Amino acid sequence: QVQLVESGGGLVQPGGSLRLSCAASGIMASLYTMGWYRQAPGKQRELVANILRYGSTDYADSVKGRFTISRDNAKKTVYLQMSSLKPEETAVYYCNAVHVVTRTNYWGQGTQVTVSS
Repeated sequence: QVQLVESGGGLVQPGGSLRLSCAASGIMASLYTMGWYRQAPGKQRELVANILRYGSTDYADSVKGRFTISRDNAKKTVYLQMSSLKPEETAVYYCNAVHVVTRTNYWGQGTQVTVSS
């Protein structure tokens, strides 16, 4: 059974930092592109960042220079380091895994990030 379990969300003040983690089980993480998405109330889910098997990364323009995605294939874990957070980045953050060949797609249950003073 495939599971993606996010952790690290919470309440942070504007300008603050958080580190999200996503632990995968039931898959060989090295065969998957891993990513972070977010969905704010009333908005569509959007890509925040993804990281390919061997470490190449891609970011939404709005987070470039502030967020860093990384992965540890041995631990089957992907991280999202977020800094200089803004109130408009309040959302549920979801972990995603896509198989590089079959394109089979998995989602975590999400973790709430609230940026507020």
